[in-house]
Amino acid sequence: MWLVSVRDLQFRARRFVIAIVVVAAVFGIALAMDGMRRAVQDEAPAIVDGFDADAWLVAEGATGPFTSTRVLDASVADDVDGARRADPVVLSRTSIAADTPRDVNLVGYVPGGIGAPRIAEGRAVREPGEVVLSSGTSESVGDRVTIGGRRFVVVGRSVGGRYYFGVPTAFVDLADAQDIMFKGAPLATAIAVRGDADAPAGTVRFEDDAVVDDLNRPLQQGFSSIAITAALMWLIAAGIIGLIVYLSAIERTRDFAVFKATGAPNRVIVGGLMLQAVMVALVAAVVGIPISRLVALGMPAEAGLVWSSVLQLVLVAIVVGVLASLAAVRKALTTDPAVAFGGK
Repeated sequence: MWLVSVRDLQFRARRFVIAIVVVAAVFGIALAMDGMRRAVQDEAPAIVDGFDADAWLVAEGATGPFTSTRVLDASVADDVDGARRADPVVLSRTSIAADTPRDVNLVGYVPGGIGAPRIAEGRAVREPGEVVLSSGTSESVGDRVTIGGRRFVVVGRSVGGRYYFGVPTAFVDLADAQDIMFKGAPLATAIAVRGDADAPAGTVRFEDDAVVDDLNRPLQQGFSSIAITAALMWLIAAGIIGLIVYLSAIERTRDFAVFKATGAPNRVIVGGLMLQAVMVALVAAVVGIPISRLVALGMPAEAGLVWSSVLQLVLVAIVVGVLASLAAVRKALTTDPAVAFGGK
């Protein structure tokens, strides 16, 4: 029966090739979206780990260092007892001036202190007026840019550093960030701490895991939207394959009648149709992998491709193929053997 299914694929090759191309495009888009979701979910742990802080102190009532607008006096860092180091940081949003302003995350830190990014090119910030930019920006080391209304020299580019769905980050001197956000007032959005220290009065201590959860909190609806869209893509793929296989089953009604009249068990007929649908789905999945890389180029966030995603796509393709064959299976099982002899 598997050979009959293969021969039917060859006989109706044009139809099945069209189905494979369309389903591959659907699989490719879904795979790229899943890669973007994984990349975005990895951004929060990466930026928090990049600070290498053991704890974060924020003002009472603040939801977290990255998401709250509540501020505290930067001098609180001097009152943290028991810490190996405690540095004020400013974590906010601003933009790079251009014909079309580009949004960036703003990280203000004490040069050489907690919050300094890992450098991929150039060097770290040493004084006010210098900036290190993350990936996602087009400026090169040595360029001059206007960020938040202030002029900066790009002295380096960082390893990673993007968050909030791939928004790039500008790392600047703490004083520059205070000028941009607080008109020079000695304020901070958080105190990053290394070592085991209690929270001074008026502050709340956050561990890294709580900071990551809070940073991801505003993105939950985005994650849910991506997951729902991916599920709809799988359903669309199943519908396309199901339609093609069902049309094939209608045209093969007399074949099924002959099989049943000659004593072929139902499991053989069912297995052949399912095999046909699964073969189409698997080929579409293989073709969909390079398509996903092309789609990822236009994604707002970096969409990485990992083997777990490929394995998931293969498993989904098998499930899609099986589900897509059900309508054709029903058609085959309800075919009257009398049709093989010219009956109705």
